[in-house]
Amino acid sequence: MTINSPVTIKSPVSAPARWTPETGGPTHQKAVTTHLDNVLPALESLRSQSGRLCEWGTELANRLLSGQRLLAAGNGGSAAEAQHLTAELVGRFDDERAPFSAISLHAESSAVTALSNDYGYEEVFARQVRAHGRAGDILVLLSTSGRSPNLLKAVRAAKERGITTWALTGTGPNPLADACDQAITVDAIAANAQEGHLIAVHAVCRAFDAEIARRSGPYTGGQP
Repeated sequence: MTINSPVTIKSPVSAPARWTPETGGPTHQKAVTTHLDNVLPALESLRSQSGRLCEWGTELANRLLSGQRLLAAGNGGSAAEAQHLTAELVGRFDDERAPFSAISLHAESSAVTALSNDYGYEEVFARQVRAHGRAGDILVLLSTSGRSPNLLKAVRAAKERGITTWALTGTGPNPLADACDQAITVDAIAANAQEGHLIAVHAVCRAFDAEIARRSGPYTGGQP
């Protein structure tokens, strides 16, 4: 009977060098500083439209308290911002309150892939609007360019159903802002406009919560 010799596994002489990020230099710091400086025009643009942000939050509260719902959609980073808004409404913003109906259409992954496959990506939101939307609902569409074909088709579908349409975009005028009932345009380059959209979402939530508290009183754990 032959006994096999144990196999010896040799360790590498030296481990691969660990990658470390470059610490940056004057060129990188300038790029970062410029980016941060460019947030200021976005913020000033939103400050000039604070009245509309307040109106949106108040109107959204009144609609959702009446049993309507919010539909939201965007592409890429704008999808993330739209989903941030719906999460704040279904969950909570700051203080405890009742949950409200808000759906991010792009987050319906099976529906999005099926509709893209069967009807084309330009129809992914329009068909969901026709399925979920009812007269009196609100559709919020986010886009830094304001030119996404699938969002423009969603606006047309919403108008067929009597759904109010709001756009949150980058610099205007642009096709999406023009097509919607109301729009807030952030006058900044795309990346900073998208950062401005998050601030806008939170501003709307501030007004929303204030109106909910005014209309409903202290939260006791029940439904609105």
